[in-house]
Amino acid sequence: MAMPNDRFDYSAMPGRAPLRLPGGARIAVVTVVNVEDWQISRPMPRTVLPPPAGATGIPDVPNWAWHEYGMRVGIYRLMDALGRHGIKAVTSINASVCLTYPLVAQAILDAGWEFMGHGFQQQAASVIDDERAMVHRAVGTIRAFTGKAPRGWLGPGLTETWDTPEVLVENGIEYVCDWVADDQPFEMKTAAGSLLSIPYSLELNDIPMMLVQHHAAPELFNRIRDQFDRLYDEAADSARVMTVAVHPYVSGVPHRIKYFEQAYEYMAAKDGVLFWTGEQVLDWWRSAHVG
Repeated sequence: MAMPNDRFDYSAMPGRAPLRLPGGARIAVVTVVNVEDWQISRPMPRTVLPPPAGATGIPDVPNWAWHEYGMRVGIYRLMDALGRHGIKAVTSINASVCLTYPLVAQAILDAGWEFMGHGFQQQAASVIDDERAMVHRAVGTIRAFTGKAPRGWLGPGLTETWDTPEVLVENGIEYVCDWVADDQPFEMKTAAGSLLSIPYSLELNDIPMMLVQHHAAPELFNRIRDQFDRLYDEAADSARVMTVAVHPYVSGVPHRIKYFEQAYEYMAAKDGVLFWTGEQVLDWWRSAHVG
């Protein structure tokens, strides 16, 4: 059982050597669009409408259809918003989407987005009987669809087991986003080799923001702007990586999409901003830390 201090050393931001991005850029913004496959034969991964009288039933039609809206409509709104700025996002994708929603997966592939592993279906790691088989299947399914194995991984709900880092490296994964512990990447040690942790976010994530904390729609813009401004200022001394995490059935709806669009208009208007994918962050980090 590897504890966090077995996997990485504590590092205080003030004591680090400065990080430099290409071209004098200050900040790399990574956009992660989580694309999920919910099975109507199981309880829903999350709900927007509680069941009447607290009785959870299967099939859960309203909550399944809520997610389905994201696959039919919301994902395309997000793609259009990012496409206007020429931004390539990362899709954190349940690998089964390649089989159950091939038109969605093909549209993402055609847009040039990076495919990042996100389990096979939307299930927590702790309920998977054979995690190694699941990761192997997810990686293989994405490779078969895209022609390229994923280099990154985000656990469904950011969930892991004690063995997940080893399992990921064994299956060729080079970076992970589950460890939301920093504004810069950091190396993780596993028995199978090194794994890079790339900053992700629970705060710039529309699930906690909108569904748990129940903020009004403008909070999406306000929070992205405020976090961006602070990191941009701090990055005058050392580069930062900031991730925005959204879901098609949450941020891709009509009453929220304009705030997502405003956030990207705001960030794109600043100098020294790179809109990168996870593997671009990975390649930059590795080249900067050779030897």
